[in-house]
Amino acid sequence: MDLNDSTSLAELMSRYVSTETGFGVPKDGWRICLAHEFKEKRKPFQARDVSLSNMIEHVSLGVRYLRWWYRKTQVEKKAPFIDMFRALPLRQIYGAPLGGIGGGSITRGWRGDFCRWQLNPGMYHYKTVIANQFTVCLRRGGQTVYQQVLSMDRPPTLQGWNWGYCGEYAFYHALYPRAWTVYHLPGQNVTLTCRQVSPVIPHDYKDSSLPVAVFVWDIENKNDYALDVSIMFTMVNGSGHKDDKSGGHWNEPFHLEKDGESVSGVLLHHQTPVNPYTLCIAAREKVIQTGFTVTRHQMAFSPKGTCSALWSDLMTDGRLDSPKDSSPPTQKGEEVAAALAVSCSVPANNHNSVEFSLAWDMPKITFGSRERIYVRRYTRYYGTKGDAAPSLSHYALTHYSKWEESIDEWQRPILQDGSLPAWYKSALFNELYFVVDGGTVWVELPEDADISGGLRPEDGGLPAQPDVVKEYGRFAYLEGQEYRMYNTYDVHFYASFALIMLWPKLALSVQYDIAGSVVQHDPTERLNLMNGRYSPVKTRGVVPHDIGDPDDEPWVRANAYMIHDTADWKDLNLKFVLQVYRDYYLTQDEQYLKDMWPICQTVMEVELKFDKDGDGLIENSGYADQTYDGWKVTGPSAYCGGLWLASVCMMCKMARVLKCESVYQRYRDILERGRAAFDKLLWNGKYYNYDSSGQSLSNSVMSDQCAGQWFLRASGLGEDDYQAFPKEKICSALKSVFDLNVMSFAGGQMGAVNGMRPEGVPDHSSVQSDEVWVGVVYGLAATMIHEGMIEEGMHTAEGCYRAVWERMGMAFQTPEAYCEKGIYRSLAYMRPLSIWAIQLALNNRPNHNKTTDKDMGQGNGIKPTTLRCLTGMPG
Repeated sequence: MDLNDSTSLAELMSRYVSTETGFGVPKDGWRICLAHEFKEKRKPFQARDVSLSNMIEHVSLGVRYLRWWYRKTQVEKKAPFIDMFRALPLRQIYGAPLGGIGGGSITRGWRGDFCRWQLNPGMYHYKTVIANQFTVCLRRGGQTVYQQVLSMDRPPTLQGWNWGYCGEYAFYHALYPRAWTVYHLPGQNVTLTCRQVSPVIPHDYKDSSLPVAVFVWDIENKNDYALDVSIMFTMVNGSGHKDDKSGGHWNEPFHLEKDGESVSGVLLHHQTPVNPYTLCIAAREKVIQTGFTVTRHQMAFSPKGTCSALWSDLMTDGRLDSPKDSSPPTQKGEEVAAALAVSCSVPANNHNSVEFSLAWDMPKITFGSRERIYVRRYTRYYGTKGDAAPSLSHYALTHYSKWEESIDEWQRPILQDGSLPAWYKSALFNELYFVVDGGTVWVELPEDADISGGLRPEDGGLPAQPDVVKEYGRFAYLEGQEYRMYNTYDVHFYASFALIMLWPKLALSVQYDIAGSVVQHDPTERLNLMNGRYSPVKTRGVVPHDIGDPDDEPWVRANAYMIHDTADWKDLNLKFVLQVYRDYYLTQDEQYLKDMWPICQTVMEVELKFDKDGDGLIENSGYADQTYDGWKVTGPSAYCGGLWLASVCMMCKMARVLKCESVYQRYRDILERGRAAFDKLLWNGKYYNYDSSGQSLSNSVMSDQCAGQWFLRASGLGEDDYQAFPKEKICSALKSVFDLNVMSFAGGQMGAVNGMRPEGVPDHSSVQSDEVWVGVVYGLAATMIHEGMIEEGMHTAEGCYRAVWERMGMAFQTPEAYCEKGIYRSLAYMRPLSIWAIQLALNNRPNHNKTTDKDMGQGNGIKPTTLRCLTGMPG
């Protein structure tokens, strides 16, 4: 089957029986009928999925992990940051998350359910709260003719409501950060389109931080008579967590009029002892040409029992009773919810709209250890008192149209580019969900904070408070919703393309945080689960694996990862250097480059200690680079060796930019020796061997063997004086990867498998060598495109998108990995954000950018050619 025939996409909509297309729904994006059922059912990778041979080889690791897991879960009563025994099951239900960046997130599934919650930073609660719904009421001539909960569910509670909407008459469409749900009301000749808008706007560091979303309901009346239409929004005070019944929660009404705009709604105060917050549902009251919208709310109702009174209240006149007083605090074991209804008239054969917002205000946060209090980024504009929900709601309802203008301006050039396939446009924008829903925190830098690690600029360190971090705050996102580590650096290496292209100040902030940690040293001895040895928690001069677990204290106790010693992760230092120059290249921030230069020299000196024989190529041992669990490396490897040569090349370039001629000459000599050694040890005539040990599996074909060249190309290097690899060998290696890892795997329809034997069968020698890593595949595709292999690159990436989004039902939870059959690993993972590297590669095609500097504007601190890459604007 040709991937381009869109068979999978057609299957997602095969059960849709209506011909209605909705109001203003775009052509591009991910679309699915609400009645669709995914045929493919996969299971998460767990300890029992390890092969017998690997299990025997790692039996001691298994014993150590089991002891650690038991202590963590049974003694400390905490969740392990990686739980091999209780992986999340696949729920094929998720849609675009709500809210801006770093203020918490709430996910509304594609069937309309509020089903995934991340209000406490980095900690997820997977619970569908059945009372959180939208309901429509149609009235004609003073009589209610139709009233329906817009949900296919038939729950055992709230049986006084009319459930069981027919999903064949509705579809969901996502083009992040917006989503549309189109409901055709059978027999009523009315179509509702709910447009969900979140303030996720590139290069915007104010509105993009706001914890709020807007629901715009467009109502199309295709009858020859007018209708009065009410939409009711119900919300429970809480998230379905056990603390919903802890008592002390209460609701209160509010009305805010400002600048001639009125907003009314209900505040749901959730009074937990740790990280209390306020939810807010609100609606805009406005006079429009076709009628006056009327807002009514019922402040408190119990989401248990039949709840017939609320249903009858709405049915009577399309409105709700509106008590003026607050509800009493709940008793222990009791839950409370609120309802908000907006009514409007819709003339015959005409259209009208109503607008709701959902906001949440949790201004101060503590992580699991509760040692420190942080304030979220949005508090810079709305304060830390916890009373911002009305103002947030008012601002969202009166400014969302401006958000949409900015989103349209950003997305339009890419969506209108006829050379780009539809699947890619969907993948590019929808994979950005993780920037918000990756356990993301964005906090202000405290006045007394010192991120330098204690080493000042005059001694080769950093300022205590670099300007970028002081102005734009600290940013952190999880490796994955199941792999609970913040800013996991080897994975951020891939995902960082989305940040540096869309929110470059946040990317630089992460780099400053990492740079400050490099100079730190923590001699505390800690058991490493992989090798069973004790070693220091943090070694000076080494980039940490991550900055910590949200269930502990990130930024304070870094490197939560307990599988490897930091000193074994030599590729992290290389990835730091590669990102430093790439970020400078894309931003032209000279101060940033000057600040990072001494740190780059420090980490490269550490790396040079592994150049045992002076050939300019570092040696690997054990699990010293991006190896797959159980796949040991001996001697230089294609992956880590390639990163090393690219890093040396970038050190030459940075030295020239900063006019450090002696440093340039030193690294130029290393580069010359290293290039010769790399070819001699690893090139086999077609591709670079996995490693240089000469063992039976050394000649396996690694999909990511050209990662160093990828970063050189993304940074404007890779030729002439700054060439690390011969172009003809890179192209040959990429062709081998395409022929073997892509086209000889799963019929060429699932992306690139990590490891492939030259005879055309996957390498099953390790736990992860026969997996597909989605983010690695997107990076591989970008590499191919940089080298002119555009068709091959797009085909490679398309296989992952089709598999994940159209066949496996993993929308908005793209995993780290999947196998050809049956298994996936680590849902909702950071690395697939690397798809933005494809866009950078596409924009770097010859003759692609023709816009002049004058057309692009000046004075924004970004090169005009770079800005074209960031925005996706065509030539």
